Amino acid sequence: MTTVLVVDDEVSIQQLIRFNLERAGFEVVVTGDGPNALVLARETFPDLIILDLMLPGFDGFEVLRRLKADEKTATIPVVILSAKSEELDKVLGLELGADDYITKPFGVRELLARVKACLRRPCKELSEQGVPEIIQVGPFLMDLRERRFYISNRAIELAPKEFELMRYFLLNEGKLVRREVLLQQIWGYNGEADTRTLDVHVHRLRQKIALDPSIPARIETVRQVGYRLLVGIE
Repeated sequence: MTTVLVVDDEVSIQQLIRFNLERAGFEVVVTGDGPNALVLARETFPDLIILDLMLPGFDGFEVLRRLKADEKTATIPVVILSAKSEELDKVLGLELGADDYITKPFGVRELLARVKACLRRPCKELSEQGVPEIIQVGPFLMDLRERRFYISNRAIELAPKEFELMRYFLLNEGKLVRREVLLQQIWGYNGEADTRTLDVHVHRLRQKIALDPSIPARIETVRQVGYRLLVGIE
């Protein structure tokens, strides 16, 4: 059974999320403070964490930093659920490694949709449809089975959504990929959505590609439309 760790200091929010996740078939573990969240994450190794930011002990940003710094918990998807709605908070959460950011008050259906989208494993679905388990484009190599990514034979650590985004770019190398397609395919968004999540993930991918300036590749922005991965550029 898929396990979700819910970290929120409001008991009413804990109960609301637990009830709806359990009704949807998830196993739910809850806690209300930062230090215990880290203990439970290491002990239960949940499939996903729903994380509030304003917590006793230490805040959600610090929980996220420590989760991503720990090899055992670094790859667990994290959805931030917070009353902090400023763009700076959203960007910081995403840059620290969160996969999604939802502001309170929130709709239960939207939360469930975001959770399910974060738990999807597109590499498995693609493999069943005949896409090779190894994707190689220029200096980039992606092992879908092991979920590993290499640039010129050097392993590069990617967060779960970064991995899925890069996979999509590699499969469509040289082609324009529209923003709404990426948001729907990778995050499960339909219709209007806060696209800052996508922008931050693309920014992080660019930084990782730029670790080796000799690599002839870049992610090109087509303003207000989408992105294009270009490999072998001069």
